[in-house]
Amino acid sequence: MRIFTTSDLHVDYRQNAQWVAELSRADFKDDLLILAGDISDSLERIERTIGSMAERFKQVLYVPGNHDLWVLRSKDVANSFDKFQKVRTVVENSGASLDTFHGRTTTIVPLLGWYDYSFGEPSPELRRRWMDYRACRWPDGTFERDVTEHFTGLNEPISPPSKPVVISFSHFMPRIDLMPSFAPERARFLFPILGTHLLEGQIRRVGSSIHIYGHSHINRRAVRDGVIYINNAYGYPSEDRFTAKKLLCVHEDTG
Repeated sequence: MRIFTTSDLHVDYRQNAQWVAELSRADFKDDLLILAGDISDSLERIERTIGSMAERFKQVLYVPGNHDLWVLRSKDVANSFDKFQKVRTVVENSGASLDTFHGRTTTIVPLLGWYDYSFGEPSPELRRRWMDYRACRWPDGTFERDVTEHFTGLNEPISPPSKPVVISFSHFMPRIDLMPSFAPERARFLFPILGTHLLEGQIRRVGSSIHIYGHSHINRRAVRDGVIYINNAYGYPSEDRFTAKKLLCVHEDTG
């Protein structure tokens, strides 16, 4: 079983949705797909995309991204915590899973998260421009650090690895040094909302050999303290200079 990954499909863009629709129905029947978040803020489009992938792959694993928890277009949703529960239900009813998967020699662990300003405090301009501050809605008195602790808390308890190879994945970044040193100033502007150090601690405790992440829309492979970190975001149509626009095989589960 080959293990593929992608993230940040953003199927609200016609070109992106077309790529999903045209993906082979024959090539991946014995394979697993890791979807590391940001499909759409539309529950209907999440359902359609997950269902489409579930028809093509033997197993699909998923964690939601920030766009998936926007509530601007969601009817009968109290807040973004409520949206998460509805997304979970839609995903599971569509044939995918947010739970740990055990293969022959591989354990794959989804890790939920958010951002808590581990990587810097947001500037007033970022607070004005970052859409999550308007498109997500949380219960009164809830701050980003509370959101992060809530979602990372759902990853507990962290179990010791049960297979020789452990692959974990999250939408949000677990460490800021995964951003390339040549990142321009406009990218550094976004550092505060890219992720949380709490994920890195969980990655270490779960014993990951490989960690998949999304959110940054900068595809790369980097090794940090013995763990291979991989981002294979599909990204926006305009981002083909630094996103690959194709699935990436990260491992083969044999045994």
